[in-house]
Amino acid sequence: MKYVLLTLISAMLLSISWPTYGVPFFIFFALVPLLMMEHGVSKFSDYNRKSWVVFGLSYLCFVIWNVVTTGWLYGSKNPDGSHSLMAVVFPVLVNSFLYSLVFQCYHWYKNAQGTYWGLGFFIAIWMSFEKFHLNWELTWPWLNLGNVFSEYPKLVQWYDTLGATGGSFWILVINVLLFYTVRTWEAGRKRKDLIRNSSIVAGLIALPMIISIIKYSSFNEKPVGQVNVLMLQPDLDPYAEKYSKDSLTILNDLLTLADQNAKGKIDYFIAPETALPGRGSISETAFEKSFLLNNVKNFLAKHPNSVFETGISSHRFYLNSNNLPKEAYQLNQGLWVESFNSAIQVIPNQKVEVYHKGKLVPGVEIFPYMNYLKPILGDAMLNLGGTVASLGTDKERVAFSNPYNKGKYAPIICYESIYGEFTTDYVKKGANFLGIMTNDSWWGVTEGHKQLLSYAKLRAIETRREIARAANSGISAHINAKGEVVEDTFYGDKTTLFAKINLYDKMTFYTRAGDLLSRFSIFALGFLLFYFLIKRFQNRKQVKV
Repeated sequence: MKYVLLTLISAMLLSISWPTYGVPFFIFFALVPLLMMEHGVSKFSDYNRKSWVVFGLSYLCFVIWNVVTTGWLYGSKNPDGSHSLMAVVFPVLVNSFLYSLVFQCYHWYKNAQGTYWGLGFFIAIWMSFEKFHLNWELTWPWLNLGNVFSEYPKLVQWYDTLGATGGSFWILVINVLLFYTVRTWEAGRKRKDLIRNSSIVAGLIALPMIISIIKYSSFNEKPVGQVNVLMLQPDLDPYAEKYSKDSLTILNDLLTLADQNAKGKIDYFIAPETALPGRGSISETAFEKSFLLNNVKNFLAKHPNSVFETGISSHRFYLNSNNLPKEAYQLNQGLWVESFNSAIQVIPNQKVEVYHKGKLVPGVEIFPYMNYLKPILGDAMLNLGGTVASLGTDKERVAFSNPYNKGKYAPIICYESIYGEFTTDYVKKGANFLGIMTNDSWWGVTEGHKQLLSYAKLRAIETRREIARAANSGISAHINAKGEVVEDTFYGDKTTLFAKINLYDKMTFYTRAGDLLSRFSIFALGFLLFYFLIKRFQNRKQVKV
């Protein structure tokens, strides 16, 4: 029961640390009870299968953490109105299993190489896993540890140097040092060592926060310009309206909303993710002939020197099977189609520019590792009312230039805003402000849409770019370059939000270097594994001699 209690304490501390309802400071010792559980089971218990006990208890911890922090996924609904169990059960069980596997690898390595090497391995493998979780097709970095301070941007201004992955490293180091402090106290009961170790830990917690507060107070970067932005929040119910209303009604309502609230000069109208066309999608080969998009151009003719950014569902047709993208699927004999979740920029008398979402939601927009998992899982794509198929992506980010001013817009689409290094690619393409188009109404009034907005604050700090966030029904917001929400809307309102967005053109160290500590951790993990193999080989050689 002692080990179960330690496991439950870690689960509770991890859970209550999380934004947007928790207190993040618990994260600094949230993993300590779990590390103590593993140490107790390994060294002092008489279980026959200690590895299974460690795995089972860690899995219990991570399941509780995932359920509490991301249980809002249960708000997703099937087309018939029932809650989608698959939308929450699969991510919770699989994500918990992956974290438990990471912890199990630490357990094996520590028992083979000793506690000190093991703790270094723990940091390296956790950081490597977080980096891996940002890049594979089952990507789900929602619970990466560095995200935990998203509601306290004043304390993590140094993310412009090391990013949210640097925050993960910071948190892991503190947890390991606290565990070491507890173990040395238990082993020797030396007050001097306790005071020294506790002081080091306190200093390592405080120093980055002090640096951050200084950076916050001294931030004075001069903008290269300013643009007037009107974010549109149409509040279309994604289950009852979005895919049942006709496209022209949806567009007319959106343009009416924009026209009624366009007071004074507007440089950018920004509509949310897949705002058009409702049911179906728009052919990319016929953008210039699209009745809907030409209506947008007619609207812009009444608002000179304005551009219109919106999310759309789009598609491309292919008439032969040569060089088909892997996401294309056959409609009928001799005709294939590839679908996209896209962002477009519409300007009168110019061709429509398009960007295809590069980070897709597993199980909703992409069937992960289809060739391997489809024979096992069958057609496991979640049907939330849109296209039930893997979508195509763009391999590179883009920045839409505004011909009327200095604005260069980063068309970030929903889920993409969780990814730090990925977002910097927009800035490297020249973006001087970030636009987030999102549809957060799938989960209802839960923590889901609040957390997604909260994570966007970290992207503002990492890149030092202001953000204009247009949500269908979530929270539209203006976020400044220090990660503060300047103004936002209420969930469920049909409304607009006007913002004067400052344009910045300097690149942060994080924008240039990306997830530097993650790459260092991957190198360290490789070294530790190589060291383990060399030692094992030497030991076997000595035994034979």
